[in-house]
Amino acid sequence: MASTAAGKQRIPKVAKVKNKAPAEVQITAEQLLREAKERELELLPPPPKQKITDEEELNDYKLRKRKGFEDNIRKNRTVISNWIKYAQWEDSLKEIQRARSIYERALDVEHRNITLWLKYAEMEMKNRQVNHARNIWDRAVTILPRVSQFWYKYTYMEEMLGNVAGCRQVFERWMEWEPEEQAWHSYINFELRYKEVEKARSIYERYILSKLLFSVIVLNLVALVIVHPQMKNWIKYARFEEKHGYIAHARKVFERAVEFFGEEQIDENLFVAFAKFEEKQKEFERVRVIYKYALDRIPKQQAQELFKNYTIFEKKFGDRRGIEDVIVSKRRFQYEEEVKANPHNYDAWFDYLRLMESDADPDTVREVYERSIANIPPLQEKRHWRRYVYLWINYALYEELEAKDAERTRQVYQACLELIPHKKFTFAKIWLLYAQFEIRQKNLQFARRGLGTGIGKCPKNKLFKGYIELELQLREFDRCRKLYEKYLEFSPENCTTWIKFAELETILGDIDRARAIFELAIGQPRLDMPEVLWKSYIDFEIEQEEYQNARGLYRRLLQRTQHVKVWISYAQFELSVEGPDRLGKCRQIYEEANKSLRNCEEKEDRLMLLESWREFEAEFGSDSTREQVSKLLPEKVKKRRKVTAEDGTDGGWEEYYDYIFPEDAANQPNLKLLAMAKMWKKQQQEQQEKDNEKEQETNQQEQDQLEEHVVKEETYEQTMESCEFPPEQDPKGATFDDRDNDDKSSSSSSSSSRSSSDGSNGSSSSSSESESDSDDEASSKQDKSKRSKKEKDSKQK
Repeated sequence: MASTAAGKQRIPKVAKVKNKAPAEVQITAEQLLREAKERELELLPPPPKQKITDEEELNDYKLRKRKGFEDNIRKNRTVISNWIKYAQWEDSLKEIQRARSIYERALDVEHRNITLWLKYAEMEMKNRQVNHARNIWDRAVTILPRVSQFWYKYTYMEEMLGNVAGCRQVFERWMEWEPEEQAWHSYINFELRYKEVEKARSIYERYILSKLLFSVIVLNLVALVIVHPQMKNWIKYARFEEKHGYIAHARKVFERAVEFFGEEQIDENLFVAFAKFEEKQKEFERVRVIYKYALDRIPKQQAQELFKNYTIFEKKFGDRRGIEDVIVSKRRFQYEEEVKANPHNYDAWFDYLRLMESDADPDTVREVYERSIANIPPLQEKRHWRRYVYLWINYALYEELEAKDAERTRQVYQACLELIPHKKFTFAKIWLLYAQFEIRQKNLQFARRGLGTGIGKCPKNKLFKGYIELELQLREFDRCRKLYEKYLEFSPENCTTWIKFAELETILGDIDRARAIFELAIGQPRLDMPEVLWKSYIDFEIEQEEYQNARGLYRRLLQRTQHVKVWISYAQFELSVEGPDRLGKCRQIYEEANKSLRNCEEKEDRLMLLESWREFEAEFGSDSTREQVSKLLPEKVKKRRKVTAEDGTDGGWEEYYDYIFPEDAANQPNLKLLAMAKMWKKQQQEQQEKDNEKEQETNQQEQDQLEEHVVKEETYEQTMESCEFPPEQDPKGATFDDRDNDDKSSSSSSSSSRSSSDGSNGSSSSSSESESDSDDEASSKQDKSKRSKKEKDSKQK
């Protein structure tokens, strides 16, 4: 048992957590780290300070430190920080020779480390070892000449020592390496600090004209690459001259810069600086010339700043003309960019040409016009040519009105007419403008030839109309007749042409010819506006006072159409013709029209006729005729009909108004039945309204009676309360009786009757009957009073 007990290992009991809810105060990792930092648990205490009291102890300390530094260097010689720490420690002990030895050993390991050279030279300068420091800087710039920091430190040390010549010599050595811009400016500023302006100018000259030649081996060839100076250096040179009062030198620098860069590498900043320099010198004409020169040579997209400065200058010092020139130049540049981006943007060409016409010489305007008309639309469709043709029109008008060159205008028109593809489409406007131009030039033969050519190539309505109008103005009526005949052969369905032709013959006095033209017109199988043609023919006959012909025309027209406006016009015509029976004829036409329109589906037309007829009777008719027409007027009813959508689906119901004419209602029994149903419904509504009124009156009467009864009961109670009882009938001494006052009064009255009629049996029987009647009345009154009280209480609530 013991062995088994010893062999068993006891498993520790796991503590049961009773409360598994989160704690109210939660501790985060950030708080743990902050507390550890505050308590500094991981920081070791610094070693105790060691005080050295004698030389032996100091030597021992030096030995230990040197041994440690040497061990670190021996472990990794390439870690320069160990060398620098070692040398700085020796420097702190004033062991300059040892420190130099360490730096020299480090330079043997890594002579291209910039920090090592800087620390070495700073140590020598700190210990006032000028020659050693100068030697170190000289070695550094010889080994690493492209490290500008060495040169800056070297020149700064020489200047601080007052060795101006030595500093200048260092700068000269530096400039031989063609350093960056800041090095040249440092040299220039150095010379300016010692008032050496000429030397500074010579440095600028060397700087801006310096050329760096280096060999580049490409395919075994040696190429010389020339590094051109930048534009800003020339500007700085010019400002240097201006700052020191050498205005002529500054102007010469700007001019040399313009010549040096030429037109290939020209920049707007140079001209802006040049113009501002001249503006400061009050040379406004020079400024204007510089700006114009630059704007003519610099690409427009690279001259935004130049435009801006030029505009500001003109606003400050220029006149109105100069400001307008600047604005025009800027807008010209914008239009040039637009037309370059899209040559077929004719709206941009229109704006550009309008600008050029306002302020440019004719040759320049012609050049822009030629450039614009060279952009022919790519497709031969009329919608693409509409805007393009106006370029030719404007070009021709400019040559005629502004340039006063008739021959060039004729050439423009002819070139345009040759360019348009007349077999596919044409523009009548061009032909008419060309003809009008030739007439203004008194070349009638050319004008007629041009219009004839246009009609022969591509006849159009507008072209015929323009040609006819021209011949009418020239009073060539025979030519007009021929043109009308050609026009009608081209378009026989055009009613306006027939009417104009007939009007021409009417004006010329040939009535029969005009009537024949109208007869030919109405006999055409297809017309675009036949109603206008018939109306013109009828008006023509009326003007000629041929009323019988007009009636015949109306009858012929009614055979073709039964339109309500034709009937109304016919009736008004008969009314307008003077005669004894004109009213009868007019009324007869109305009646005939009404009979004719009975079968018409358009009920609004029939209603329009009846309204016109009613107006006629109201003005000229009698009471009987007015009543007769009023009986013919329809009734307006609202109906519903089913709506079907375009795709055949059910679209619901819609309401619409319909007209029911009395004549149609008499022939349709369904309409009578509908009218009777409406009458019955109306009677039912009236009967229901009457019943409602009677019921309201009955309720009102009952309410009045109830209020009257309540008032009477209240009055009775008040009178009973105000009554006084005699002493022998004191209520306190009286026996309790649950009956009301009415019962008491009835009993008293019955007792008095019994006392007054002692000894007679008949009287006693009558008294008993009266007593029973009084009891019934009292009980009924009691019930009524209770009911009235309950109603009163309910009303108060």
